[in-house]
Amino acid sequence: MRIYTRHGDDGTTALRAGARLSKADGRFSLLGDLDESQAALGVARAEAEPGGALDTLLLELERDLWMVMADAALPTERLAAEAKVDEAMVARLEREIDRLREALALSPNFSVPGANRCSAALDLARAVVRRAERSAVALGLSGPLLAYLNRLSDLCWALARDAEEVHLVHGARRRGEPETAT
Repeated sequence: MRIYTRHGDDGTTALRAGARLSKADGRFSLLGDLDESQAALGVARAEAEPGGALDTLLLELERDLWMVMADAALPTERLAAEAKVDEAMVARLEREIDRLREALALSPNFSVPGANRCSAALDLARAVVRRAERSAVALGLSGPLLAYLNRLSDLCWALARDAEEVHLVHGARRRGEPETAT
């Protein structure tokens, strides 16, 4: 089986419902942002302990993004009736954010990414998800899909802070901090 179809050689591609649009259409910008979000979460997952809680959660989020992409590929008029992303998915993210907020002393201040590879990857994922959210707004999308993206970026931020905390708790020095004399 070939992986190429040649159907897009004319600068168009098909939505889930079959309509062909220009690859420059904003819908494909959103789909590209979502694809990149999923890949960024994969980079973060590659830095997580295999089989650990973060690995498991990030894999669930990557799979959720398949449903978000399926919804984003629907014509707007069909989204409400056929959406896969729902309020329960949004609520699950909120529970995770609340769990992290209770476990960590999360500062409302800005954080500088890069304390370790995992937290940096999660901050990158957060930024890409925020771009996907802006693309969705530009298309006039709303409802659970938009709420999901908003909460996902918040969760990525909280997970990045958690990854920094875990890094510090295990005695590793943050990059740029002076070594202490023993």
